[in-house]
Amino acid sequence: MGSQGVVFITGASTGIGKATAMLLADIGFTVVGTSRNPDRCKDVSFPLVQMELTDTESIRKAVNHVIEKHGHLDVLINNAGVGISGPLEELPIEAVKNLFDTNLYGPIEVIKCVLPHMRHQNTGKIINITSIAGYSGLPFRSMYSASKSALDRATESLRLEIKGSCIQCCTIAPGAVATNIAQSRFHAPVLENSPYKTIYGKSLEVMNTHVDHGVSTNMVAKKIYDVMCIKNVKPHYTVGSWLQRFSVHLKSFLPQRWYEYMLAKFYNI
Repeated sequence: MGSQGVVFITGASTGIGKATAMLLADIGFTVVGTSRNPDRCKDVSFPLVQMELTDTESIRKAVNHVIEKHGHLDVLINNAGVGISGPLEELPIEAVKNLFDTNLYGPIEVIKCVLPHMRHQNTGKIINITSIAGYSGLPFRSMYSASKSALDRATESLRLEIKGSCIQCCTIAPGAVATNIAQSRFHAPVLENSPYKTIYGKSLEVMNTHVDHGVSTNMVAKKIYDVMCIKNVKPHYTVGSWLQRFSVHLKSFLPQRWYEYMLAKFYNI
């Protein structure tokens, strides 16, 4: 893909989105990123447009801005997302709804806005950033795992629906990445009278440690670029530590009880 490629990246003001946008801009791509508050971002080398994933009109305006300014949109990287943790029993339903609005329904709306333009230009690539957490029901990350798993399945369906076109789509699932998601995600508090107090507290410590020692955002950005350069993409790719990537395959051949035991040991519960 040459320097004329236009790449649209959601959630590009921090973390994986920012690292990917900066890498692609340095290589020579035309990059447009999105942020809920682009005026607050002063240290980026690419343009940011305002977009709110929970607002369909905001998404439409952002996509139309790219088309009006550049005439085409070659690659969509659906990166923006939020985290959540807590016992399923104690998660406020409004927090769960907000999670799915951002991690699933928002990306779907972006895809719906982008596809007609890609179909008109007879080319395009859609890369949905999911998570290795989406391959399993992780303890105290039930809704995060569910939202990412849902985007995985939606991507598989979309691949079949656009099979007769020149548009491709896939997912890239990172494992633990050293970002600020541990500080920014919603997490239910550890309640003194909760039956989950001890095991949830231990699991939170494990989660935060994994993030602190996760792979760099630059490593994920490089993986995204590598996938962009593949002529015919596979449905799913992973990036992260060897153990986390291998865990995806473990589930397919280990008995379910063994796999659950392994997860329980991993999360110290």
